[in-house]
Amino acid sequence: MKTLIKNANIFQKGKLIKGEILIERKKIAKIGGIIPITADKIIDAKNACVFPGFIDLHSHLRDPGQTYKEDIVTGTLAAAHGGFTTVCAMPNTEPVTDNIASVEYIQLRAEEHGSAKVYVIGAITKQSAGEEIAEMATMKAGGIVAVSDDGKCVQNARIMLSCMKYASNFGIPVIIHPEDYSLAGKGQIHSGKVATKLGFSGIPGLAEEVIIARDIMLAESAGAQLHIAHISTERSIELVKNAKDKGLPVTCEVTPHHLVLNEEANLSFNTNTKMKPPLRSEKDRLACIQALKEGIIDCIATDHSPHADFEKEREFDLAPFGIIGLETAFPVLYKNLVQTGQIDLNRLIEALTIAPAKILNLPGGILAEGKTADLTIIDLEKETLFSAENILSKSKNTPWLNQWFPGRIMCTICDGKITYLDSENG
Repeated sequence: MKTLIKNANIFQKGKLIKGEILIERKKIAKIGGIIPITADKIIDAKNACVFPGFIDLHSHLRDPGQTYKEDIVTGTLAAAHGGFTTVCAMPNTEPVTDNIASVEYIQLRAEEHGSAKVYVIGAITKQSAGEEIAEMATMKAGGIVAVSDDGKCVQNARIMLSCMKYASNFGIPVIIHPEDYSLAGKGQIHSGKVATKLGFSGIPGLAEEVIIARDIMLAESAGAQLHIAHISTERSIELVKNAKDKGLPVTCEVTPHHLVLNEEANLSFNTNTKMKPPLRSEKDRLACIQALKEGIIDCIATDHSPHADFEKEREFDLAPFGIIGLETAFPVLYKNLVQTGQIDLNRLIEALTIAPAKILNLPGGILAEGKTADLTIIDLEKETLFSAENILSKSKNTPWLNQWFPGRIMCTICDGKITYLDSENG
């Protein structure tokens, strides 16, 4: 099977170059100008851009146990719709992904029914209860790429140190959800002027920062590779910078919503602006953008967190935290950061492709001959409407519902197979 992509602006080495791409089976066979060959399938890119397939280090696919919110089929369809060819599945499923049987279930489901590659992240502790080390060794043998109790945070420093030492022995990266429960309390939004105005209990940045400081020190002692999920405050960024300056293997990610929105969004009482960590101050948001530009923040991850309508359509303090993000990530970031001149397109693509691939040593992230054909075709001029009808996720919990954004995903190809094709190109 040979597929030829014609009339494309191909993203290579930070530049868009006019040309064609030949795909044979799962690989990119040739990238060049005019490729004189008879192909089984021809895709006319119509002068759209071809980027490496996006890689998400942080998705909640809810499968098994909460498939009324999302499952591996719909979650990976949403990923393909957003230009993602690889997603890493967080372990806060029901049951928790803390053993080899759970890992194998997710892998088998994804292999049989997925529209994107799914890499499994196992739990740090059994049941993510923060009390006993999970079966890291057997899960690593079964193919996990990292461990995390995301959605929860190990509160006991002694236990966390033991977990890090164990993970380090097997070369497993540790991903943390930094939250001190005693400081976060029952907070609903960021502890600041908006929380005071609305009368909500707040979650201070300190709840994130003290755990980051603690876990950097624990990781240094244990010799562990540490990755910090959804960083959100200026002081957290300073802690990561200091760790990197010391040469420690510490990386971090930021979500699209923490780059684009601040605590003012909560004034709407829209429960789709409720997430953890909460939307922070404008100063924190700008610090995240600057840190992403400078490379202190390594990559962008969606923290795709689907919830059913009946869960979000209730009183603000009763609604769950989290929003979907796989389908909205690129268009929202392109409009709010690239088109406004705050970040260039090259850095955005890097943060969605090669940077996350390097953190967890995943394949993909680049377009090159001989590499796996994971790519997405995006028309930067065309717009996308995020309506309930065209969102492929089971859940529709996004603050950008019924809004238009530039940067339309026209086609996504994973392992040489078309996993999403826009209706205009069908």
